[in-house]
Amino acid sequence: MNKIATKFNFRSISIIFLFLFFISASVSAESEQRPRTDANVFGHVVDANTGEHIPFINLIVEGTRIGTITDASGHYLLTNLPVGEHTLVVQGLGFKTTRTTFEAIEKTTIEVDIDIERDVIRLDEIVITASPTQSGFRYQPDQAFSSEDLQRRSEASFGEMLNTEPGVSMRSLGSAPSRPVIRGLDGDRILILENGERMGDISETSADHSISLDPLVASRVEVVRGPASLLYGSSALGGVINLMTTDIPDDADQGSSGIFSLQGSSVNNMGAGFGRYTYGGDKLSASARLSYREAGNINTPDGMLYGTSMQSYDGAAGIGFNKDNRVGGLSFSLSSQAYEIPDGIDNPDESVEIRMQRQALQGRLSYQRQGFFDKAQLRFNASRMYQDEVVLERINGSWDEEVELTYEKYAFSSTLTTQHKPFGMFDRGAIGLNMHGHELNVGGEEIYTPGERRVSIGLFSFQEIPLSNIFRMQAGLRLDFQHTAALSNALFPTIDSKRSAVNYSGSIGLNHRPLESIEVGGQFARSHRNPSIEELFAYGPHLGGGVFELGDANLKDEIGHGGDYFIRYSSDKLQLEAAGFVNYFRNFIIFQPTGLVDEDSGYPIFRYEGDEARLIGGEISLNYMPAAGLSLKGGIDYVSGKRLTNGDDYLPFIPPFRFTANAEYDLGNAWVGGNILVAATQDRVAPDEDPTEGYTLVGLIAGYRLNAAGRHVIVLRADNLLNTRYRDHLSRIEDRNFPMPGRNINLAYRWFF
Repeated sequence: MNKIATKFNFRSISIIFLFLFFISASVSAESEQRPRTDANVFGHVVDANTGEHIPFINLIVEGTRIGTITDASGHYLLTNLPVGEHTLVVQGLGFKTTRTTFEAIEKTTIEVDIDIERDVIRLDEIVITASPTQSGFRYQPDQAFSSEDLQRRSEASFGEMLNTEPGVSMRSLGSAPSRPVIRGLDGDRILILENGERMGDISETSADHSISLDPLVASRVEVVRGPASLLYGSSALGGVINLMTTDIPDDADQGSSGIFSLQGSSVNNMGAGFGRYTYGGDKLSASARLSYREAGNINTPDGMLYGTSMQSYDGAAGIGFNKDNRVGGLSFSLSSQAYEIPDGIDNPDESVEIRMQRQALQGRLSYQRQGFFDKAQLRFNASRMYQDEVVLERINGSWDEEVELTYEKYAFSSTLTTQHKPFGMFDRGAIGLNMHGHELNVGGEEIYTPGERRVSIGLFSFQEIPLSNIFRMQAGLRLDFQHTAALSNALFPTIDSKRSAVNYSGSIGLNHRPLESIEVGGQFARSHRNPSIEELFAYGPHLGGGVFELGDANLKDEIGHGGDYFIRYSSDKLQLEAAGFVNYFRNFIIFQPTGLVDEDSGYPIFRYEGDEARLIGGEISLNYMPAAGLSLKGGIDYVSGKRLTNGDDYLPFIPPFRFTANAEYDLGNAWVGGNILVAATQDRVAPDEDPTEGYTLVGLIAGYRLNAAGRHVIVLRADNLLNTRYRDHLSRIEDRNFPMPGRNINLAYRWFF
C-alpha cells in the first residue's frame, strides 16, 4: 500500500510540476488582439564580424510586447505592426544589445537586416559544468564561486568552504577529510571533478578520505545541484562540484601575472601559503604553482581534539598554446597529504594517520572548423594515487607506527565533446563520448574489501530547442556501458566476481523567461549509479572510518527519477531564488547503522542494504540591497529522506533544516559584515542513529582592498564567535563524541599582480 501511495505522490508532484510551467507560460502569452495593418518587416540578424547569420536570437519592438525569434537561418518576420516609427531591439546571450529604427508603412513589407557585435560573456554568469554549449540557459539550480568569493570562504577543505551554501552541507571528520554533501546525498553520489574530469582519488569511498586538491589552488568552483548523469555518467546522481584551476594557461593574458596568498587560522594554529606565476606569450604560455598547508589539532569548546592535525603540499606546472583555430595545453601536478583521524578527545597517545600522494597529468584541446560540427574539445586526466592508513601509538615517549591499510589507484578519465550548428528546430547542441576507468589495489593487515577494476564508456547528446523567444526546452540522452571486476588480495584470495551493465540516463528541461526580471526553470531526469566495491563486498573493521562495514554482493544498480524546479527574480535591489526537488530511487543503497558493536574492534557495525527511497526538499536564497553598499542576505534549505518499502523509516545522515542570514556594508575599498547560522534539532533519524540538538553560530567578517602594484585583498573572519559547543549531524563517527571547532579567527591575504 505504501509503494502504491508513493508512486501516486510522485506522479502527482510531476503533474503539478508541469502545471506550473504551463501557468508561467500562459502569464506571458500575448492576449492583445491587434487590428490588421499589413505593415510587415523581415530580415536577417548577422554577426558584424563574420557575416554569419545568427539563429534563435530575440527581437522585440521597443515599448510593446510584439516580438519574435530568428529561425535556424537567422531570418525573422514581424507582421501587422502599428503604423509609424519603431525601434527594434535585438538581444542575445553573447551579443551586444542593438537598436535599429525603422518605419512601418500600412500595406507594405520592408526589409531590415541587422548587424550585431559579439560581447564578452562574463564567466561568472554561466556555470559551464551544467551545459556543454555554455548557452547560459539554466534547467536546474547551480552556483559559481571565484576570485574574492573563494577568498572569503578560505578553509582547509572544500567541504568547509561550501558548507552553508543553499543545499550544500558537509560530512565532517576533522578539517582535511571534510567533503561536500548536496541535498542529503553523499559519497559516490556526488561527483567531484577537476577541470571537468574525474580526479582519480578515493575521497568518495569513505568519510576519512580527503579530496586531493588544496582549496587555495582553485580559481573557480562550480556547484550543480541535482542529477547530472546525462553529462558525467554514474556517480553524478546527486550533483556535481567542479574544481577549476588555471594549470593549463591556454587563455592567459600576454606578459607576466600571478597570485600570492597567505592564510592563517587560530582554531588549529593553521598556516597556509600559495603562489602562482603565469607568463603569456603571443601563442605559447607557461604557468607554475605551489601551495603548502600545516595545522595542529583542532580546539573545541571542550578542549583540544587530538588527532586532527594535517600537513599538505600541492604543486603543478603547465603549458598552453593558442594558435589559429586550436587552443589547449598540458599540465602535470603532484600533491601530498598527511592528516590524522580523531581516535578520542581524551586520548592524546593514540591516533590514526592517513598519508596520501597523487600525481596527475591533464590535457585539453579545443578546435574550431567550418562545417556542421564546428567546435570540439578533448579533455583527459590520468592519475596515480597511493595512500596508507597508519596506526600511531605513543609508548615511553616515542611514537610507534604500523601500516594497517594501503590503497594504490591508477585512473584515467577523458571526454570528447563536439558541438554542432543550429538546424531545424534545434539550437546549438553537443554530442560527446566519455571514457573513464581505474584499477584499485587494496592491501595491508586490516583489509576489509577486495580491489577493483572498472571501465566505463558513455555516449551522450545534449540538445536545446527554442520554443519561442522566451521559452526553451532541453533534452538529452546518455548510454553507458560499465564493466567491473573484483581484484583478489589477502582477505579475498579467490574472489572472482564480475559485473557488466548497460544503463541510460536522460533529462527533459524547460527554461522560461516571461519577464526580463524572472527566470523559471526545471528538469525531469533519470539517473543511475553502480554500486561501489565497498557496498558489494566490505567485511571487516575500517580503521580510518571507525566502523565495521558489511557489504551485500546482491545489491543492484541505483536508479533515480527526479524533478527539479526553480524560479529566480532579479532586479537592481533584490535577487530571490526558490528551488524545490523530489527524487525517487529504486535500489537505493543505505549505509545503515545496526545498533550492534563488533567485539574485536569495538567499532559500531554498519550494513549496506538496498531499498526504495524518496528525498524531497528545497532551498530559498535572498539578497536585498536597500541602499548603496548595503546587502542583506538570507537562506533556507531543507531535505527529508525516507524508505518506501521496508517500512517508512527515515534515511540516515540527512542534514537538518537550516537558516542563514548575513548583513554586509561595502565601502568600495573595504567592507564589514556579520552572519548567523541556525540549525534545527535533527530528530528525523534512522533506527539506531543518534539525533543531534539544534544550534546557533554567529560570525563576523571584514575586508580591505588596495590597488597598488596590483590588487591586494585582506579578509578577516571570526567563526563561531560565541564558542558554541555543537555537533554536526553529518559527522560519520557517531560514537566518538566528536564536537565541532570552537571560536576561530581566520586571516586571508591575496595579491593579484
